[in-house]
Amino acid sequence: MQYHGSCHCGNIQFDVEGELKHATACNCSICQRKGTLLWFVGADQVKLLTPREKITTYTFNKKVIQHQFCPVCGVETFGEGKDPSGNAVFAINIRCLEGIDPLAVPSDLYDGKAI
Repeated sequence: MQYHGSCHCGNIQFDVEGELKHATACNCSICQRKGTLLWFVGADQVKLLTPREKITTYTFNKKVIQHQFCPVCGVETFGEGKDPSGNAVFAINIRCLEGIDPLAVPSDLYDGKAI
């Protein structure tokens, strides 16, 4: 299934292909504050519809995840990193996807505070 996502103001837009079966709620210092619900997909499943220069990146701590957000409205639409095998992945904030109820998607807790 294809989903369309965007930030609040529409400056960042993207499409993602896949089956949204569950999400992850992380309690690390940034995810807890932002309230993101994350869906991890391969980078090849995401099509950015916004040029990279219109997206702002924030990294912290070990600097392995690039948190991508809109410089206009401040919404974090997704993060980028690598899975344990070294493959490029996106962590899609499902709260930015159109046509879904993010609270109806089953989610599990990832203990990011412990890292």
